[in-house]
Amino acid sequence: MPLMNVVIMLFSNVFNMINHALPPICSDVRQKQRLSIDTLPPEVKAPFPSDPIIPLRTKTTKEFQEDMERAVQSGDWREVREFYLTTFDSFIEINAAFKANGSFNTIDDSGVNAKFVNTVYDALLSTPQDIQKSVLKGIINSLLREWKGPRTKDDLRAYFILVQNPQYSSTSTYVIYAHLLRQIAALSEADHHFLVHWLKKLSARRFRQLVERLLQFISTRLFPAEPDELPPLAKCSWWIPSATKVLSLFNAANSVSSPPIMPFTDFYNITLEHIDFMEEYRTWQNYGNSNRFSFCQFPFILSTVVKKAIIQKDSEQQMISQARQSLVSKVSRRQRVDMNLLFLNIKVRRAQLLSDSLDELTRKRCDLKKKLRVTFVGEEWFLLLVRQIFHTDYGMFTYMKDSRCHWFSSWKCDNYSEFQLVGTLMGLAVYNSIALDIHFPLYCYRKLLTPPTVPCDQNALVGMATATLDDLQQIMPELAHGLGELLSYEGNVEEDFYLTFQVFQEEMGVVKSYNLKPGGDKIPVTKQNRKEYVQLYVDFLLNKSIYKQFAAFYHGFHSVCASDALMLLRPEEVEMLVCGSPELDMSALQKAAQYEGYSKTDTTVRCFWDVVLAFPLELQKKLLHFATGSDRVPVGGMADLNFKISKIDVPTDWLPISHTCFNQICLPPYRTRKELKHKLTIAISNAEGFGLE
Repeated sequence: MPLMNVVIMLFSNVFNMINHALPPICSDVRQKQRLSIDTLPPEVKAPFPSDPIIPLRTKTTKEFQEDMERAVQSGDWREVREFYLTTFDSFIEINAAFKANGSFNTIDDSGVNAKFVNTVYDALLSTPQDIQKSVLKGIINSLLREWKGPRTKDDLRAYFILVQNPQYSSTSTYVIYAHLLRQIAALSEADHHFLVHWLKKLSARRFRQLVERLLQFISTRLFPAEPDELPPLAKCSWWIPSATKVLSLFNAANSVSSPPIMPFTDFYNITLEHIDFMEEYRTWQNYGNSNRFSFCQFPFILSTVVKKAIIQKDSEQQMISQARQSLVSKVSRRQRVDMNLLFLNIKVRRAQLLSDSLDELTRKRCDLKKKLRVTFVGEEWFLLLVRQIFHTDYGMFTYMKDSRCHWFSSWKCDNYSEFQLVGTLMGLAVYNSIALDIHFPLYCYRKLLTPPTVPCDQNALVGMATATLDDLQQIMPELAHGLGELLSYEGNVEEDFYLTFQVFQEEMGVVKSYNLKPGGDKIPVTKQNRKEYVQLYVDFLLNKSIYKQFAAFYHGFHSVCASDALMLLRPEEVEMLVCGSPELDMSALQKAAQYEGYSKTDTTVRCFWDVVLAFPLELQKKLLHFATGSDRVPVGGMADLNFKISKIDVPTDWLPISHTCFNQICLPPYRTRKELKHKLTIAISNAEGFGLE
């Protein structure tokens, strides 16, 4: 066994001695800290000065780099060894080495010399093993010593610096890393607030490295490569909760950064797709955010694949319960059991598509959580229904050319059931794993999660998400730009703009006026009140003017997808569940493709994939749209499309045809690559769209 591992094992034994003395992560952790430190054996106690004085350390980044260069050239590491040995021996020395000079705002600025920290850590892994061991030993001493007493900002700086140490990439240091994470996780909410704002100031590269290290730590703890690689899970059950809580600080830092430091999807831990996530979900449902840990308390770490599976399984359990009640009721009345009871059976006519769909879904409202079965000869229900509903002539939705999305029409009527139908349709698509070619702005999905579950009070408002100018920018960019200019205008706002707290809207050809506040038509917009005017205007456009339409839409969606699991989702993830992912991987589609009448070695099939893989992205999207009805991929990837290539025995001067209800493309037996490319390009480029202008 390498000497370093032996040393780490010895360090691990020290930690094991105090394992029972360390407090769990809980609300009264500080009180337990002060009590439990006195139970430590004398040999691991360390003095904690009542009024620590930070020693004077003057080494600069340049001087340290010169020390490193001399050591590398001469082989004499004494000066570098002394620096590392002294620096990491205590929190006081860590601050002495890395705390910046001068005054600073500790909310936004950690007061840490980031450049010096980066230089010292970048050099550490290239130093001799004994120096690296001395750093780890110093960290152990620091953690044992600093477990006592209330926290100061210097303590937070030390934790902030220590968590950036690159040595934790090795499993041999995981015991030390785990205890560091435990102490950070146990800090107060106020302390975490500071750390979040300090973390967001890290460089994007450093930030990503630390996130990936935490994700790897969690994955390795769940599924170690070797059985004896880590201590038994039963003895360190706090490792994963501690790491996940610290990871949540990074996620918070990412969320408050504008723009985000890294995509939210990079916080997903794909390893969690292989655990019993329904058990995690049940634990969360039963215990909420109490001391009983569940990954569902930290939904940012769960991939959309896991969340979709939870929603579907939760809905299936509700469906099974409903079906069981129906069957029991039939049996108890000695009636014949019809297996159609297990399905949501929709029967529609093309000529009365919208009215039939609305009638069927209204009549069978209690069956919405059953698996969908549509009787519609030769047609695709979702595709045709979406196409008709979103057609601009129909008037339910307005297509915004500048933002290329649909938004709710503000016309008033007595019955908003058709908006409820659209919401129900979206819910059925999520539940039945069907990607819809619907183009709503992200703000729409934020409204769908406001609140994420339907309130018990039927009079409670729904869909009233806080609206900002950025949200309006997604939908009406020109208007948002104009309002932005109003906010930044330096001249006389009242005289030059001549506005009041009143807006005008065209509804079915008639212009109507609305006051943004009582007596708004008499209140001029001035430089002093223009922010209020813009806020009220945006809220009116995105919330109040379409409230009844969106409320019906909201209740339609939740009538199918009602589940606590919706609380786990971000708006972007709801959009992905409804519309699929925009990330195309045609090679993955090729691997998952099925064949009927052809084999994958046939000339026509080989030519097809040669052409498709060489297509530019725009044509690949058109192909997917032609074959499936959407240019996006279901959550779970191309394999979930069940894409099929079938042979059709017609002359080769025919174009390919598709059956979007089966994700199927039918190819005549084209003999050459050139012929296939020509015919396929014509077919996919002229396929009918979905009402987009």
